[in-house]
Amino acid sequence: MGSCKVTILLILLSFLHLYAVTCTEFEVGGDDGWVVPKKSKDGDQMYNQWASKNRFKIDDKLHFKYNKDSVIVVTEDEYKKCRSSHPIFFSNNGDTVFTLEQPGLFYFISGVGGHCERGMKMIIKVLEPESPPQSQNQSSSPTDNNKNGAGYIRAAAIASPITFTSLFMSFLGLL
Repeated sequence: MGSCKVTILLILLSFLHLYAVTCTEFEVGGDDGWVVPKKSKDGDQMYNQWASKNRFKIDDKLHFKYNKDSVIVVTEDEYKKCRSSHPIFFSNNGDTVFTLEQPGLFYFISGVGGHCERGMKMIIKVLEPESPPQSQNQSSSPTDNNKNGAGYIRAAAIASPITFTSLFMSFLGLL
C-alpha cells in the first residue's frame, strides 16, 4: 500500500510541475543586460528590438541586471519625455525582477539622467490571455492558428487548478 501512495504522490507532483511552469523569466537585453546601448544607428531602439523578438504573457517576469542605474515603469507620456515625477514602479538594486501582472503595454526607462535619451528605454506588450479552445463544430479562420504570421503555437493546458486541487485532495484522503 505504501508504494501505491508514493506513486500517486509522484503523479500529483508531476501535474503540479506541469501546471506551475506557465511563466517565463526573460533576461532584459540578453547577455548585455540593462545598459546604455552602444552608439549605433539602431542603438536608441535596442531594447524595443529585443522586446519585439519575444512574446510576453501574464505572470512572465522581466529580469533587469545593471550597475549604478535604475528601472522605472512609467506612463506613455513620461516614456516619450524620458522622465517621470511619479513612477508606477522604481528599483535601483542592480538585480530587479518585475512581474507582468496584466495584459497591455508597459513602459520602462532608466532613471539615470541621459540614459533614457541614449536608448535605455523599452516598451513591453503583454498579450491577452488565451480564450478557451473552440469546439470542433465551430469554425476557425486560418489566422487563428498563426497569430500575425509569427509561427505562434497555442499550448494546450495540461491540468486546470480545479483538476489539480481535486487530485491533491483525493490523495490527502488516501493518507
